[in-house]
Parts: sequence; C-alpha cells; structure tokens
Amino acid sequence: MEQLTVRWHGHACFSLTCRDFTVVLDPYEDHYVPGFPPLRLTGDLVLCSHQHNDHNAAEIVTLRTGRPNPFRITKIPTFHDPEGGRLRGENTIHLLEVGKLRVAHFGDLGCPLSPAQKAELQGLDAAMVPVGGFYTIGPQEAKALLDDLRPKVFLPMHYRMGAVGLPAVGQVEDFLSLVENYVYYPTDTLSLDEGTKPQIAVLHCSV
Repeated sequence: MEQLTVRWHGHACFSLTCRDFTVVLDPYEDHYVPGFPPLRLTGDLVLCSHQHNDHNAAEIVTLRTGRPNPFRITKIPTFHDPEGGRLRGENTIHLLEVGKLRVAHFGDLGCPLSPAQKAELQGLDAAMVPVGGFYTIGPQEAKALLDDLRPKVFLPMHYRMGAVGLPAVGQVEDFLSLVENYVYYPTDTLSLDEGTKPQIAVLHCSV
C-alpha cells in the first residue's frame, strides 16, 4: 500500500513525497507573501499552477536527479478568475496519482469547474484548494467544490492568518464556519494512505 507525505510550507506551497521522490507545488518568491519566511526546499520536481510570483518561484528548490518519478501527472487547464482568464489569466490544476492514491493541487482556481473536470476529479484522496477569496474562489465556492468532489482529505490553502498572508484574502475560519469534521494539526505534515479517515485537515505553518 502506497503512503504519501503531504507537507504544507505556507500559502499555496506543498510538497508531496512518495518512495523518496518529492514534488514541490507552487513555491512562493522570497518576501512576496507578507509574514511567510523565505523558502529553501529540496525536491525532484517542481510544478507551478501559473506564473505569478507567489506560485512560481521554482528557483528556490534545489533539484535532485536520478530518482524515478512514481507519480502519474495530469494537468487540467482552468482560469484564475471567473471571466475566462480576462482578469488574471490561466491556472492549472495538477492531478498526481501513485498506486491507488489520487491527489490534486488546485493552484489559484478562480472559476467553476466544468462537468467534465468535475468528473475527472472525482475520487480524490486529497485536494489542496484555495479558500481565501479575492484572487481565487472563496469560502462559499470552496464549500461547493467540497460538496461536489467529496475528496477524502480536503486541505485549505491560500488564506490569511492574521497579518500573515496576502492582505486581501480571508482567513481560514471563514471557510471552516461553513463545514464540519475539520481537524487542526499541530504540525505541517500529514501522512496519507488508503486508510486515512475523511476529514478537512488544517495544517500548521510556523511563521
């Protein structure tokens, strides 16, 4: 049975590790997101949902070579806004599969999903979804996405923690007030396998 380690580095940056292979998703540029410390990460692959500075700092990741990639990766094109990209451009959802595990990072999703995209994203073991609004979908849209897709583990991201985070976005509590069965973790890391219990997982980020 495959086991996947999910680690939240703050804002929308996560790393996924399986079989000693690490994928870093949406690293942010130094000093670009207020309150979050500069990142210096090591991994085997970097995936960026789009080319804004709080999601595309691939240069902060030291890349290793020679490790086989266990993940099957599918890129699902979406938009950063509800006007077909007119306001903020395009966004990519990354679907990563290993063994029977299916995990998706939604980047800066700012639009509703099409019926075909919803079908493709059914049966997720984990979904990393923005909930802060303004630049992305907000609490209500994130709740609707949760209801539509019903991932086993829902990981909110791209929100503000007091003065930490982008000033225009909301706090995670705005989303949590709409849901039940959420768990605050004392660490930034979650282990995921086929036996992981359904939950909304709020990971801790030291800042």
